[in-house]
Amino acid sequence: MVKIEFILNGVTTRLEVNSHETLLDVLRYRLKLTGTKKGCNRGECGACTVIMNGRPVNACLMLAPKADGKEILTIEGLGSPERLHPIQKAFLKHNVAQCGFCIPGMIMSGKALLDQNKKPTKDDVRQALSGNLCRCTGYLPIIEGILEASGKRAKRRSKK
Repeated sequence: MVKIEFILNGVTTRLEVNSHETLLDVLRYRLKLTGTKKGCNRGECGACTVIMNGRPVNACLMLAPKADGKEILTIEGLGSPERLHPIQKAFLKHNVAQCGFCIPGMIMSGKALLDQNKKPTKDDVRQALSGNLCRCTGYLPIIEGILEASGKRAKRRSKK
């Protein structure tokens, strides 16, 4: 067992973990933060995306001991039902969630982008989401939601 300490959603967290345990498993099964989803468990789908020290990471690929001394933000720390984050509001407005499985990872990737780039282009958003898979939406509402959260209105293509 390895003792670790990190800041999780603004709160100092101390616990003992196995050296082979992933951050994803610690978040979901030990700390009961189930918003971070377990999808492919190989770093290919992005459903487990959290923000670590300001950068999006796949929690399924991160060994829990590597979280020692880090600051981690999960979807649970982003907003609350009474006080949604602008990305969460925009996702609701654009009816992004269908099955909802990928949404926490998409939101966290979008937040990490907006923290680094206040006025992203569509291409910037596409690049930021390149590690996140969605089987339901076709990505356009997700891109529009992130652009709206940045203060940019996504320009809809008119049918001619």
